[in-house]
Amino acid sequence: MLKPWMVIGGVTLIVALFAAFIKPRDIPWAARLERPKWLFFEPAIPLIWMVIFACGAGSAILVWQQEPGSFKTWLLMGIYLLVEIVTVAYIPATLQFRSLSIGTVLGGTGFILGSGLALFVWSITPNAALLLLPYVIWSPVGTYATRRMIDLNPNAA
Repeated sequence: MLKPWMVIGGVTLIVALFAAFIKPRDIPWAARLERPKWLFFEPAIPLIWMVIFACGAGSAILVWQQEPGSFKTWLLMGIYLLVEIVTVAYIPATLQFRSLSIGTVLGGTGFILGSGLALFVWSITPNAALLLLPYVIWSPVGTYATRRMIDLNPNAA
């Protein structure tokens, strides 16, 4: 029988990998964009997101363990999934539409959803909320970087 951590971890991995299989034609467009000088850590961003997704999955597992199978827990699992989908959609949507504005909106939306989720799950299990802190801290950094890129690349807004 599948354990809840296997299902949550598997769904997290499948959604995260989904973006890797989308091959937008506009990768060269993104490569040509100017980036803020302070974005020297860009090569580490995939690793940072792997850690954030793992923490998010851990958070979802802790929430599930509190009230397995309840309506409230299923609703929260849906919100966890929505946060991940919005986050994973950032790259394909930005590239497909050649629009940093879309990336900024998706980043901001993810931050709002992730912050709300963290606040809500705090009352269920504070440890689950703490595991969402990396997302709540990092997503505004990515959103701000994308917004700064609009200033550096006004034609890519």
